[in-house]
Amino acid sequence: MFRLALAIAAAAALGACASLPEAGRPLPGGFELSGRVAVRHGKDAASGRIFWRHSDDSDELLITSPIGQGIARISRERDQFRLVTGDNKEYRARDAESLTEQALGWRLPLVGLSDWVQARASPERPAEVVGRAGDGLEIRQDGWRVAYDEFREGRPFRLRLSREGIEIRLIVDQWAN
Repeated sequence: MFRLALAIAAAAALGACASLPEAGRPLPGGFELSGRVAVRHGKDAASGRIFWRHSDDSDELLITSPIGQGIARISRERDQFRLVTGDNKEYRARDAESLTEQALGWRLPLVGLSDWVQARASPERPAEVVGRAGDGLEIRQDGWRVAYDEFREGRPFRLRLSREGIEIRLIVDQWAN
């Protein structure tokens, strides 16, 4: 499972010029966030920065190395997902989990994640919610366990996602609607 490490090594192709389009425009049903992410998959581990624009119809997510070089750009237009790695390899799929597993070697639950980062379970799918915001909130859904470590002004700023040998830690530095 060295694909994650290889993706980091190939990051220079996207470079520091990688950015998300038109920050600040209204996002129907959406948000923008930037922060830090750490992924541990088996014996492999990596960390970086994350920039994410989410709306009802689309997602644009950029994962960079800690120094700002692009690792992967994931985009969704309705039900089509696309991932471009730092070495300009392009992958397409109908769901983000199989797409990121194929390209990066680990599964990113993008569909559920858009709700989970807002401290709520995804509607229309079974979920178990334990606790409440600021007091041990945890969501279990789609085989993922989402634990919230810190809230500020009613929003989650530190969360941990875990599932079958993978742990993703997300620290949100900035939220925008």
